[in-house]
Amino acid sequence: MVDSREVIHADVAVVGAGLAGLVAAVEAADAGRDVVVLDQEPPQSLGGQAHWSFGGLFLVGSPEQRRMGVRDSLALARQDWMGSAQFDRPEDYWPRAWAEAYLESAAGEQRAWLHSLGVRFFPVVGWAERGDGRAEGHGNSVPRFHIVWGTGPGVLAPFIRRARAHADAARIRFLFRHRVDEVVTHDAAATGVRGARLAPSSAERGKASGRDVVGEFEVEAGAVVIASGGMGGNLEMVRRLWPQRMGTPPSSMVAGVPAHVDGRMLGIAEAAGARLINADRMWHYTEGLRNWDPVWENHGVRILPGPSSVWLDALGRRLPVPLFPGFDTLGTLRHLRGTGYDYSWFVLTQSIIEKEFALSGSEQNPDLTGRDFRLLASRVRPGAPGPVKAFMEHGEDFVVADSLGELVEGMNRVGEPGLLTEAAVRTVLEARDAEIANAFGKDAQVTFLRSHRRYVGDRLIRVAAPHRILDPRHGPLVAVRLNVLTRKALGGLETDLSARCMSPAGHVVAGLFAAGEAAGFGGGGMMGYNALEGTFLGGCLFSGRVAGRAAAAG
Repeated sequence: MVDSREVIHADVAVVGAGLAGLVAAVEAADAGRDVVVLDQEPPQSLGGQAHWSFGGLFLVGSPEQRRMGVRDSLALARQDWMGSAQFDRPEDYWPRAWAEAYLESAAGEQRAWLHSLGVRFFPVVGWAERGDGRAEGHGNSVPRFHIVWGTGPGVLAPFIRRARAHADAARIRFLFRHRVDEVVTHDAAATGVRGARLAPSSAERGKASGRDVVGEFEVEAGAVVIASGGMGGNLEMVRRLWPQRMGTPPSSMVAGVPAHVDGRMLGIAEAAGARLINADRMWHYTEGLRNWDPVWENHGVRILPGPSSVWLDALGRRLPVPLFPGFDTLGTLRHLRGTGYDYSWFVLTQSIIEKEFALSGSEQNPDLTGRDFRLLASRVRPGAPGPVKAFMEHGEDFVVADSLGELVEGMNRVGEPGLLTEAAVRTVLEARDAEIANAFGKDAQVTFLRSHRRYVGDRLIRVAAPHRILDPRHGPLVAVRLNVLTRKALGGLETDLSARCMSPAGHVVAGLFAAGEAAGFGGGGMMGYNALEGTFLGGCLFSGRVAGRAAAAG
């Protein structure tokens, strides 16, 4: 039974209660504006997908880098960013401008701003997305992945705290279970939103919350900020927009985000006059595991791999240079889509899994999320980290064996039967192992291992000492089936440097703003074709701040 229509008035309406939406709402409320934050999910989902994140931020020239002996600069970061983004379209004008602005922030005020809010960082800086092997190409030349103490919840905490303080002072109103179905316009300007009120839900964060409609609403506002996130939970939309350059979309994928991350607000914003650009640019991982203890349907968890595992395709062929673990996400995805199979394999040892395997997500890192120093210390003790060990014991993608024959037998049982032979896999591993005897050699992956261990962070906690995979002293052997895992849209609503949505004709859509993943993290895709990691949360923080201030200014 649908009851009467609810009408609400506000200066600023923010659609989405994730990180970008919270930052935008707080900035607008700080400026004295009356703000309404709408979200189709219940209150227990406050913070959106940032809650589940590992909490990594891309920063340049930080104190943490300097303490680790890393020499970084804005110029080097710009070289890496532009080599990764590969901007090549007329519609990349605003994305390129946002990239420049974001780089200035990452090398400038962003860390000091977050530090002033109480955000603190793990002292070891991670080296994510190590690149395609070219100085001018894709990837990070140096470690830039700064992990926040408290992971994703630690990033969210100061903004949730500030938003609740504004709510106590009646400057922010949260309207949960309010699904926006339309951006209201008048004379081509956004004047509010309207939609359906959904039945209250006690569903836990990430669980399906139901879509029973109990009423209608309309918010009249001077500015509307779209901060509704991406489409990674909508596998049908992912497949529909899958770019031809990446081959055919997988028939089997795991979802890195819940189903309510559905991309529907992008079309709603388009109907209000905004322009969606670069929708074919997206970021999906090839190291996905099926979660043995899922929160949402088809829940996938990403391995954050160190660089030592031997990467094989479904037929047992080693991936070509430089497609090593943690190097070139989309280059690897593109290659694997050409094999005709939806999965691939890591083959490694117990020594490698103990030192190099981490799992993405706040729930998979209780030591960092809970800021538990005693639990954190267990990472340097013998044995795999607790969450990794649980996947080894319960996850359907893991095979553990004392001999190569047993390992291959298990791989054929977990993957498609009969694709692999012990002889073929042994040939690959023995050839690689022969390169370990000398401190030099022609195997590019082994050369990279030795080089990267010169970085103290890798040597301490991230990269195992090079050893033979078939050396029983480092056993048992481990094989991990890797699935494609959906994650982020890199394109989005086109915005100028004030986060104002642009129309297809190139004009500002008055009153309509966008931030976070809905805006491609700025401009409609500030990362171009490739991400450097730590830029998703960072992009939400940066674009949310810009959008909130601009919406408050009118």
